[in-house]
Amino acid sequence: MSLQSEKMIKPVKANFWALVPLFIFLGIYLITSLIVKDFYKVPITVAFVISSVVAIGMTRGEKLSERVSRFSAGASDPNIMLMLWIFILAGSFAQSAKAMGAIDATVNLALQILPDNLLLGGIFIAACFISLSVGTSVGTIVALTPVAVGIADKTGVELPFMVAIVVGGAFFGDNLSFISDTTIAATKTQECQMKDKFKVNSMIVLPAALFVLIFYIIEGWHIQVPAHLAPIEWIKVIPYLVVLGTAIAGMNVMLVLLLGIGITGGIGLCNSSFDIFGYFGAMGNGITGMGELIVITLLAGGMLEMIRYNGGIAYIIERLTRRVNSKRLAELCIAGLVCLANLCTANNTIAIITTGPIARNIAGRFGVDKRKSASILDTFSCFVQGIIPYGAQMLIAAELAGISPLSIIRYLYYPILIGICGLLAILLRYPRHYS
Repeated sequence: MSLQSEKMIKPVKANFWALVPLFIFLGIYLITSLIVKDFYKVPITVAFVISSVVAIGMTRGEKLSERVSRFSAGASDPNIMLMLWIFILAGSFAQSAKAMGAIDATVNLALQILPDNLLLGGIFIAACFISLSVGTSVGTIVALTPVAVGIADKTGVELPFMVAIVVGGAFFGDNLSFISDTTIAATKTQECQMKDKFKVNSMIVLPAALFVLIFYIIEGWHIQVPAHLAPIEWIKVIPYLVVLGTAIAGMNVMLVLLLGIGITGGIGLCNSSFDIFGYFGAMGNGITGMGELIVITLLAGGMLEMIRYNGGIAYIIERLTRRVNSKRLAELCIAGLVCLANLCTANNTIAIITTGPIARNIAGRFGVDKRKSASILDTFSCFVQGIIPYGAQMLIAAELAGISPLSIIRYLYYPILIGICGLLAILLRYPRHYS
C-alpha cells in the first residue's frame, strides 16, 4: 500500500506526544539561536537530524527497518520531490546567470529605471505582481532574490531586509492568485467559487499590502543609488526577462527555469562570458550549493510524516474543535487548525488539504460563510508558512542570499500583518456581509 493511500484510509489516533520531535526541533534551532543571539550557532541540519531520530525512535508497533522506511516514504513524498527538482534547477540557473553577468545587468537596470525612493516599494510591487500572475511563492522568490541581493549590495540596504521584501510580496500572490495551490485547495475543500473567495480574501489582506507598501516607500527615502552605474547590457538582461515573462504567462516553474538555464548558456557562450566548461562548472556549483537545502527538505518531510503517523496532527484537530460553541469561536478554530497543521507539515497547501474537510464541517455546523472559511484557511496558512524558518520559501530565499533563515524573520512585515488582519477580521466580524 502506498503512503498516500494509507493517509487517506487509515484512521490515526490523536496523540500529544507525537508532537515532541517538533518541540525538540524548535527548541534546538529556534530558541537556542535566539538565546545565544547567533543564528549560525546551531546548524539547522543538525537540529533536524536530532528531531528525526527522536521521531523514528518514539514510533511504536513497527520494526526499526519499517520505521525507517516510513520516514523515507515521507521524505520522498511527490510534493517534496517536486520541490527538490525546483531547488536543483534554481541553483543551476542562479549560478550560471551570475557567471554570465545577468544578475549584475538586471540590478543595474532596476537601479536606473526605479527612482531611489521607490526602490523598496518597486521590489515589493514586482514580487506581488509576479506571484499573483504565476501563483507560486517559490517561483517568485527564485526569480527575484538574486536581483534583490545585488540591489542590497549596491545600495547598502540590509540584506535580510531586502530578501524579506521579496518573500513578503511572494506570499501576496500565493494567498490570492487564482492559480495558486493554496487558493485551489481552500476553495475546493470549502466548496466555493474562486472569484468569491478572492473578493472576501482581498478585503482582508489588501489593507496589509497597502500599509507595507507605504512603509517601504517611506523607508526608501534615505536610499542613495550609486552615482556612477555601469551601462545597461541588455543582452545579459534577456534571461531574467524571459524567466519573468514566461512565469507571468503561466508556464510551469520547472520549464521556466530550464528555459532560463538554456538561454543563459547560449548568451554566455556567444559573448564569451564563459566557455562550455565554465558554463557546466557554474551549473554544477549552483546545484552543489543547494545540497544543504535538499538535505533539510528531506529530513523535514520524513520527520513531519512520522508526526502525522503517530497522531500529532490528529491531536491538534481534536483539541481545537472540542469547545467550539459560536460562529466567532468556529472561525478562530479554523484559523488555529490550519496554523498548527502548517507548523507540523511546513507546507501550506498540505495544511489546507489536511484541515479543509474539518473546517467545512465546523463552518456548516456554526453557520460560517464558506467564502469566509476558505479565506481564513488560505490567509492563516500563508501567514504561518511565511514566518517559519524551515518552510521551503524561507529556506530557498536564505540559500540564494547566503544568510540564515532566522535573520529574515524579523523583517517579514507582510506575512505578519496578514495574520493580524485575519485575526481582526474574525474578532471584528469583517467583512460584515460575509460574517
